[in-house]
Amino acid sequence: MAEAVHPRGTKPRRRLSGRNIMLYGTLLVFSLYYILPLWVMVMTSLKGMPEVRLGNIFAPPVEITFEPWVKAWAEACTGLNCDGLSRGFWNSVRILIPSVILSIIVASVNGYALVNWRFKGSDVFFTILIFGSFIPYQVMLYPIVILLREMGLYGTLWGLVVVHTIFGMPILTLLFRNYFSSIPEELFKAARVDGAGFWGIYFRIMLPMSLPIFVVALILQVTGIWNDFLFGVVYTKPDLYPMTVQLNNIVNSVQGVKEYNVNMAATLLTGLVPLIIYFVSGKLFVRGIAAGAVKG
Repeated sequence: MAEAVHPRGTKPRRRLSGRNIMLYGTLLVFSLYYILPLWVMVMTSLKGMPEVRLGNIFAPPVEITFEPWVKAWAEACTGLNCDGLSRGFWNSVRILIPSVILSIIVASVNGYALVNWRFKGSDVFFTILIFGSFIPYQVMLYPIVILLREMGLYGTLWGLVVVHTIFGMPILTLLFRNYFSSIPEELFKAARVDGAGFWGIYFRIMLPMSLPIFVVALILQVTGIWNDFLFGVVYTKPDLYPMTVQLNNIVNSVQGVKEYNVNMAATLLTGLVPLIIYFVSGKLFVRGIAAGAVKG
């Protein structure tokens, strides 16, 4: 039977097999599963309350209004305070920046030392760190309250920074250790022969080669810290509540009319920071997480 002849420079068309149809169909279903709620949130946040009450949640707004976004940011009330999410946003920023910097610096040095500068008891130390990542947060709530109170940090932003730094250490140390173990050992030995010390090798060799895993650590910490509710509501006081706690208070407020458009806008505003960071550095995230998961 003669084979089909294709003109020079053209590729034969690929027919969709049953397996491909199932694959694309499954991907389409999952995409709709995640996109539809986001669509509803965005459309509702751009509608006025009279249009929201009509009940057609999937329909785009007849008349677009950004008043719900303005109210969610600066005017929504939680108890006696009517300053919206703005106060919680700046509290979250003040918590996020030092928590991310401290946890990444400490975990990267830990991972580097565990791979290249093994000390007596390093395996025990690493085992304890990994075990710490499996302890439920709820078990540690009250003991940490006592510790922060004795340190004079309970109810402060710096107390919450300490908590996020400690709880981010186990998983970040594991990621950095696995990533640094994938770097050729010959580079480390050559640097030692040339007289480089602990910090010289760390800053001149390890850091320049470790951008992907630092991006992974950044995304994990930003997402976890920014989206945290439990620690924020337990270890701070109302004036210092992070954005997620403010969002909860706005959405669950029982005063006046339930404004679904404002609630949707507030929810979208709360999720913008980790979403933007992930989209900006998504490729590096995939590279880093793959490299940090191979060895160890």
